[in-house]
Amino acid sequence: MQLIVVTGLSGSGKSVALKVLEDSAYYAADNLPAKLLPEMIAFLERSGHHHVAVSIDARSGDTLADLPQQVAALRARGIDVRVLFLDAKTDTLLKRFSETRRRHPLSADGLTVAEGIARERELLAAVGAISHHIDTSDLNPTALRAWIKQFVELDQAGLTLQLQSFGFKHGVPLDADLVFDVRCLPNPFYDPQLRPLTGRDRAVIEFLESNDSVRRMVEDIRRFIENWLPCFVADNRSYLTVAIGCTGGEHRSVYFVETLARHFGATRRVLVRHRELS
Repeated sequence: MQLIVVTGLSGSGKSVALKVLEDSAYYAADNLPAKLLPEMIAFLERSGHHHVAVSIDARSGDTLADLPQQVAALRARGIDVRVLFLDAKTDTLLKRFSETRRRHPLSADGLTVAEGIARERELLAAVGAISHHIDTSDLNPTALRAWIKQFVELDQAGLTLQLQSFGFKHGVPLDADLVFDVRCLPNPFYDPQLRPLTGRDRAVIEFLESNDSVRRMVEDIRRFIENWLPCFVADNRSYLTVAIGCTGGEHRSVYFVETLARHFGATRRVLVRHRELS
């Protein structure tokens, strides 16, 4: 059996994620109390279900603290368990609740929306530590669906190196483990002919590769990742997310991610994501 546990902050896109999985022929269950997960999986195993997706969130309350142990026990039984944590910046979540006029799930406890979000983060902290994170703050639903499909299709054996480009003017991704800033390098944006292009286009690549500083920084970042990646592997990490940012997230950071992906892709599983191109 393959089990995908969808969790994270209210308003971060968990319903979209669960719908994607349901459309991909997963047996999907929303708002499952955490304490019922072992019983449900035992029942579905007997029923012959091989692909299952469940949404578990802060509405489970204090029983969420048991979820990491439950996940470990299921994996020990040979079940392929993946935990997907959807997150977003607090300002983004507040705006989404304001636009939809929905109540926060924890508002029954007398909390404001902002207080409910803060309480959710506390309740989900232990689960977040065993999860693959996706920051949906700047993602449209179409991009989120595509990223979830990538997550499902990826071979989970060993560590996956996730390389993500972004623009600092839109904020640093919440899901980044390592962040590199390449804004000090020459910016193709100021060339009118290069401005409408991206770091994937030959003209931008040639512009950047002609600069000594660009070549040296690519090599420095490559060497840093290569030197420290074994430590993350030894720590039994499933994912290492390396985010590389420039001002707008369309030229320099995209070029760096694509260049590093070609290098590391020859020997490791690499997942490439360009946030601002989504």
